[in-house]
Amino acid sequence: MRPAALGKVRIRRPALPGTDMSFVGHLVPAAMQASTLKLRLAFLLACLLSVPALCTAAEVDDSLHAADARWNSLRLLPDVEGLSTLLADDWVLTHSDGRVQHKADYLGELSTRSRSNQSIGNEDVQVRRYGDTAVVTGTSVQAGTRDGTPWSGRFRFTRTWVWAEDRWQMVASHSSRIATQE
Repeated sequence: MRPAALGKVRIRRPALPGTDMSFVGHLVPAAMQASTLKLRLAFLLACLLSVPALCTAAEVDDSLHAADARWNSLRLLPDVEGLSTLLADDWVLTHSDGRVQHKADYLGELSTRSRSNQSIGNEDVQVRRYGDTAVVTGTSVQAGTRDGTPWSGRFRFTRTWVWAEDRWQMVASHSSRIATQE
């Protein structure tokens, strides 16, 4: 016995112009119009076609590690144009002395050569992903000059990356100087 609320049920195979739907069998309430079914199928097809090709998780992780390594190599060159594409427009850097720099100021400093990195080496790098966001932490041993004054040190760093526009973009970077052991 069939519940009264369902009404009559029959099997229909909708035929959309230019498509072969013979492999699809749908249970469709008898009262549903063919145009409503076509509209729903068109909507479903549009949704499926609008989904971009997704990378595998391993490919995304590999691209994150590559982007983070690129951050260091571009700073050593310095490649302002390369860094500009790697950093999000609202990127912010918090230095170990508490200074805060935004993208334009940091890239300007690199382009005038008032800041120069001579060496950067990372240790104990850890990556944690949260959907389209990743946090990279570790220890960095660096040396360089700023306004002609040499500097060097060991730093703990935290970098935040966001997957946007089919690539990783850094949105924030923070470093804290590790005190020297006496």
